[in-house]
Amino acid sequence: MKAETAARLREAEGSVRRWWGEGRPFPEIGIVLGSGLAGAADAVPDARSLPYAEIPGLRECSAPGHRSRLVAGKLSGGSGTGLPVAMLLGRHHLYEGWTPEEAVFGVRLLGTLGVRRLVLTAAVGAIHPELRVGDFLRIEDHLNLTGASPLEGPEPGPEPRFPDMTRAWDEELGAALTRAAGRLGMPLLSGVYAGVRGPQFETPAEVRMLRTLGADVVGMSVVHEAIAARHLGIRLAGLAFASNLAAGIGDGPLDAAHVNEAAAQAVPDLVRLLGAAAGEPEFRDA
Repeated sequence: MKAETAARLREAEGSVRRWWGEGRPFPEIGIVLGSGLAGAADAVPDARSLPYAEIPGLRECSAPGHRSRLVAGKLSGGSGTGLPVAMLLGRHHLYEGWTPEEAVFGVRLLGTLGVRRLVLTAAVGAIHPELRVGDFLRIEDHLNLTGASPLEGPEPGPEPRFPDMTRAWDEELGAALTRAAGRLGMPLLSGVYAGVRGPQFETPAEVRMLRTLGADVVGMSVVHEAIAARHLGIRLAGLAFASNLAAGIGDGPLDAAHVNEAAAQAVPDLVRLLGAAAGEPEFRDA
């Protein structure tokens, strides 16, 4: 991590703590809401909201469907009591021109503030033959096909230079999501997320290659955030929303407007799933 990035993180941490309240415990559960999914934050009653533009080092998102806000409050869960959560409404992508280090600044900030369990969400193209548009998939592993890492550059600090990614996606948190979906009668496959740079959608030949490599869904985010989170020792879970069938699998052209529209329609299901998971001990216990 560059020295200037570390300095900006300290400045951003101080700014957010003053906004949240000095001495007030910050939520230990973080959620990143991807393209079209920011509406899930509306289900957090009495939430506090801070624009990215007011957080040093955190820039506004240019991708459609991203609100560029930090929201914190209590998510209603199955236990009857609210679960404190901090949500990033929007993320930064390499295709916008951000470096990997810039793209993960928000996740690193959450870790600096005390988030120890993180749920990454994203709209994706479905490759798995049983995955239908409108379904969620629990991410159990990933392929970083971007050719880049947020850990590149100077020695990153006290954390390990070469973090182990054998179990990057926490099995217990993932199992809690699966149980929550089961109680709701919601289908939830698990599989591998392939992260590509974009911004163009994949060709049918590339999708066939991804399927051969073992990918079940494909998207243009997530993998760098996952690396940064594990580098900080944050336990990680992921929900990928199938906004479309990947190129060559479905009919018709692909476009970003359709992706965001489909994801927005899935917000109620995401809220239900997160609310059910909030009652699971893996999310409630320190």
